Amino acid sequence: MVEDTKMRKTINTLLLVAVAAAAVAYVAGVRPSRVMAHTDAVATSPSSEHADHVMRATEHIAHMAEAGNIHAGHALDEFARATFQAAPVNLKLPADDMGVVARLASSPRKGEFVTVDVGGMPMRTWVVRPQGNAKGPVVVVIQEIFGLSDWIRGVADQLAAEGFVAVAPDLLAGRGANGGDSSSLSSQQEMTQATLMLSPAEITAKLKAARAYGLKLPQANGKSGSVGFCFGGAQSFAFAVNEPGLNAAVVYYGQAPTDAPAPARGAPPAPYQVSDRVANVKAPILGLYGGLMQDARIGSTVAPTEAKMKELGKTYEPHMFDGAAHGFLRAQSGNDGANMKATEQAWPMTVAWLKKYAS
Repeated sequence: MVEDTKMRKTINTLLLVAVAAAAVAYVAGVRPSRVMAHTDAVATSPSSEHADHVMRATEHIAHMAEAGNIHAGHALDEFARATFQAAPVNLKLPADDMGVVARLASSPRKGEFVTVDVGGMPMRTWVVRPQGNAKGPVVVVIQEIFGLSDWIRGVADQLAAEGFVAVAPDLLAGRGANGGDSSSLSSQQEMTQATLMLSPAEITAKLKAARAYGLKLPQANGKSGSVGFCFGGAQSFAFAVNEPGLNAAVVYYGQAPTDAPAPARGAPPAPYQVSDRVANVKAPILGLYGGLMQDARIGSTVAPTEAKMKELGKTYEPHMFDGAAHGFLRAQSGNDGANMKATEQAWPMTVAWLKKYAS
């Protein structure tokens, strides 16, 4: 038993070092296949102080993941699975994380940052309206664990191309450096740490404020939906619980709410327990997930969620894309084509779901 415990600790330490090295390499722009070879070079470069900071931040996130914080685990997955090749341009799909800046620069739509009031606190919010004068549903676009990124703005732009009024709030408003938001933080690690400090009540207040702002815009048709990714996917599900006026919700690789305490550090996870609070859900929910083997952390929550929602008579339609990784819509060129295949199926489902229930 003692030897088994020592072995587990050794394995956890090795995994932590590998993921931390991958995070450092991600910041430095190193290809995953050469992560370990370049970590020493990063640490001895003039930016070694920054590399040390990244390593410490990643260790902190790794400890949170080990203690049961599911979103921290997602962040570590993304750090280690950095994508370095943009997917081919397809104007019917959102750009991936490597192609989004160019896509935004060439977009015919006029996205803009606005300030939304949240109980007296200003919240920077990205808003994109459809071209023309036709009215459309408001869709609240909920960030990943990495703050209000260019990629999230790109998703909002793609939704506007489909006729939606897209509103993407910066949930890190007031949580950044000197009370700033995502734009005041210099790395994904800092954004991850700030995001993990958000309380459920704060997130709900910010999402409600963003939705209310969108519904007052002249092009809004009075209906609303939400879509979120990873951390944001979980928040999209939670928003359906907390906002009775929501007409539709889409959850990308995020879990349903749970009230079960996190397992003790080092203890195996217990079977997922969906919160009874999902009884409050009125909006039909579409769930889009990577393959069970590729994203077991989230995949293991899908069956219990489906059972609970069916028991309560709620509309919940989950889809798992075999071979696709967690985060497949952002990392479209990954997993030997499986991520792109999942993207090509999931995005049309997203648009159809929102149009069916919120138009």
